[in-house]
Amino acid sequence: MGNTSLSRRGFLAASAATGLGAAALSACGSSDSGNSSGKTTIEWWNITTTDPAKKIWAQRAKDFEAAHPDVKIKIVTLENEAYKSKMTALTTSGKLPDVFHTWGGGVLKQQIDAGLVEDLTGKVSSWTKDYLPAALAAYQFDSKTYAVPFDIGMVGFWYNKALFKKAKIDAPPTTWAGYLDAVKALKSAGVTPIALAGKEKWPGMYFWAYLSMRVAGLDAMQKAATDADFTGDGFVKAGQHLKDLVALDPFQKGFLGAAYSLPNGEAATMGNGKAAMELMGQWAPSVEKSSGKGIGDDLGFFSFPAVEGGKGALTEVFGGGGGHAVRKGAPDAAVEFLKFFAEQEFAAKLVKETGLVPVSKDVRSALTDPNLSAVTDALSSSTGFQLYLDQAYAPAVGQEINDSVAALIAGSKSPEQVTRSVTQAAKSEKS
Repeated sequence: MGNTSLSRRGFLAASAATGLGAAALSACGSSDSGNSSGKTTIEWWNITTTDPAKKIWAQRAKDFEAAHPDVKIKIVTLENEAYKSKMTALTTSGKLPDVFHTWGGGVLKQQIDAGLVEDLTGKVSSWTKDYLPAALAAYQFDSKTYAVPFDIGMVGFWYNKALFKKAKIDAPPTTWAGYLDAVKALKSAGVTPIALAGKEKWPGMYFWAYLSMRVAGLDAMQKAATDADFTGDGFVKAGQHLKDLVALDPFQKGFLGAAYSLPNGEAATMGNGKAAMELMGQWAPSVEKSSGKGIGDDLGFFSFPAVEGGKGALTEVFGGGGGHAVRKGAPDAAVEFLKFFAEQEFAAKLVKETGLVPVSKDVRSALTDPNLSAVTDALSSSTGFQLYLDQAYAPAVGQEINDSVAALIAGSKSPEQVTRSVTQAAKSEKS
């Protein structure tokens, strides 16, 4: 991750767009004063809007209250985008909820720099020591921990074993040259190599992000964000490698107008056995099944290949998850709630009943889904981690990456033009 604090101008503009008034903003950050019943109220903001997870989380809050009669947990649940908007406004106001959802990265760093987030290092180290390093990475800055993860995942290639066999591909490729050979072999066998939701842009961004990691390396990803300069040779080469892939015409017919989860979109194309691969996160199998039919035991997973001569490694992963942070000065009960939420038995329940990828090695045994097990194995053996770019970088930078990479895939931008556009967006955020 880079030093990606959002500019004050960006935060003020976003907060104005939310339309939140002073009354709404003042609702947070004052729970340590207790309430009329004499109980301490902990305000917990999250984005878990669907069942079964929503019910399970609500019950966990009730269980905590039963074990701590002097504490009341007030739950505020918001849809993803609404949550981002409201949290932007709260950050600008300097008043955050006691416990709040975070993806880490640049937004959390901005909140830390503003003095709004509690340093949890000494308070949680005893019970997070067995967490996967990749799970903690997005929430750590200067060797300090500012949030506790409850979920982790990564992007990789989901592939159809039967179609690979048809193309006489014995094993998933581990190098970029081998990957391009696999694409050619699939096309020769009359198989569409890759499903892609070109309309939504972010799925295509995954290719450029991974290629940048593999060619330029993780240190370069951080330095580019810090310096607001993505014009380095490694990023240009990443775009060229993606251009080489596009030149093979590897995607399904009409991919530029295809959505991700709609009928005839990327997930359905993969889930109905009409393409051999998609580059997607750990949620892919369930979306393939809900959007299409699903391909059952024919589905496999492999990590994004290494690029010959690149500075990145096959074992470095791209992904993200969810965690909980605590506002600066929140009651001690807020941290106690995080510990209660992270207890092994409850963490195992989340894995079994909601499909979360476990963040702790102690909960690995609760995982029975072979697809999620493959993701967990890759995360467990990872040697480096890059957070999703729209979280690691300022929102405007992430959006420009999506837009510019989509233009590269469509043939209207060159690799050099992509890096210049992203750099311009990054410099604007710094001003």
